[in-house]
Amino acid sequence: MQQDTPQRVKKWSSKSIGSRFQHWIFYTLIRLGGRGAAYLLLRCVVFYYVLFSPSVRRRCFPYLSRRFPQRQGLARLVDCYRLSLGIGEVLVDRAALGILGTEGLTVDQADQARLEDLVGRGQGLILVTSHVGSWQGAMAVLKFLATPVNLLIHRQEGDLDRHFFEHGGENPFRVIDPAGYLGGTLEMMGALKRGEIVCIMGDRAMGSESGTIKDNFLGGEVAFPYSPYKLAAATGAPIALIFPVKTSATSYALNLARVLSVPHLGGRSGEPYRPFVKEYVAELERFTAEHPYQFFNFFDMWEDGAATTGKR
Repeated sequence: MQQDTPQRVKKWSSKSIGSRFQHWIFYTLIRLGGRGAAYLLLRCVVFYYVLFSPSVRRRCFPYLSRRFPQRQGLARLVDCYRLSLGIGEVLVDRAALGILGTEGLTVDQADQARLEDLVGRGQGLILVTSHVGSWQGAMAVLKFLATPVNLLIHRQEGDLDRHFFEHGGENPFRVIDPAGYLGGTLEMMGALKRGEIVCIMGDRAMGSESGTIKDNFLGGEVAFPYSPYKLAAATGAPIALIFPVKTSATSYALNLARVLSVPHLGGRSGEPYRPFVKEYVAELERFTAEHPYQFFNFFDMWEDGAATTGKR
């Protein structure tokens, strides 16, 4: 295997690595043999890509070089394999959820009572989640709240990975595109005023959203969006920080880490929201410490690139 040359992977892209035919193979295998059969093929596919595709290793490197800065050589290769297998299993689970339904997949609902209480206040609820675990698997069981759920999702042209609700059947969510007018802000405010749930990613600014605050994450500066906290201040809706985690081959946990109440702070600057961004980042860093192979931001979030040197 050729040694990779250090390169930065700065620009985020949602485009799939595999071809349409490769996706079809996995979808067919899920239909015929279930999630377990797809997992077996996945291990072979991931092994091949990690071993022979420098671009796949480079996608893993910005995060792994900061999470495990001392790892080199074979140890770094194993990290790439485990991280790539992690996202692969999540994509299989997502497809299986849409193709086979919720049968065979369980979600620990230990936080159900807290979420129901938050929704019951009638002010709406903002779920700030991240590209960790299987947030879509967790969203699928939120039907127990009997409350409409709005997802902020941006689809990039060329992205072949289907969301679970795109495999047929009725979409249980209302999708808001952040690339739309004002980043979907008016739609989100309307949903919250109706007492609904709005789900926003806290680890990546998308679409026309430009307001970010820099904070230290895994030893480097990263720009995090402050719009969820500004939205909470404007509407009075509470914020629940959730970090869905895969706990076994067939189970997930919602992992409600913290509930935030953001007062009306006023002003156009994002600086008043810095304390809330920092609380989110602290929880995200805690998650990566406990579940290092379930963080799936495959691009260079950091600005200085200081940890992107060395062998791998």
